[in-house]
Amino acid sequence: MEDISLHILDVAENSISAAATFIRISISEETARDLLTVEIEDNGRGMTDEFVQKILDPFCTTRTTRKVGLGLSFLAQSARETGGDIVVHSELNKGTIVTACFRLSHIDMKPLGNVAETVTTLIAGNPRVDILFHCVSGDRKYLLDTREIRSALEEVPINSSEVLSAIRNDLLEALQGFFDHRPRARSTKEAGNVPL
Repeated sequence: MEDISLHILDVAENSISAAATFIRISISEETARDLLTVEIEDNGRGMTDEFVQKILDPFCTTRTTRKVGLGLSFLAQSARETGGDIVVHSELNKGTIVTACFRLSHIDMKPLGNVAETVTTLIAGNPRVDILFHCVSGDRKYLLDTREIRSALEEVPINSSEVLSAIRNDLLEALQGFFDHRPRARSTKEAGNVPL
């Protein structure tokens, strides 16, 4: 995966495969702590404790189309390459929370990518799933909640081209320059581990 937004898309698609009707995506940047935290929470089927213990193994998957499940193991690798880590909490029949932390200034920190396109794609392809997208960086905050949008739309489908265009434009405008105050990249020797 080339950027973090693609990891977000992959984890959210896993949530949808697990019958989630609500997904919360949260991105928090704390430059003072040199930390970027990405959290994806869903109300899907969840997993047993035993399965959670194996979930970061690329050869552990519930998919029937392939014998490996690379999504979470790739996300874990991306986080750990920066001195960060990943934690997966899940409760059967209640949902899952995936939290990944990245050291912002690490030389191996991947770009955030096109988060606006990722969120718009999720809404477009899954109009019956409620998406709450929350973003924080310093004193800047942004919130998009499809439940609020849907209630304002009345009979207009949330995945109509006009609505999706408005959502995409709002995201692009709101996120422009949102994460532009990053510290310089440091070498692997300079960076330590990020505690979760």
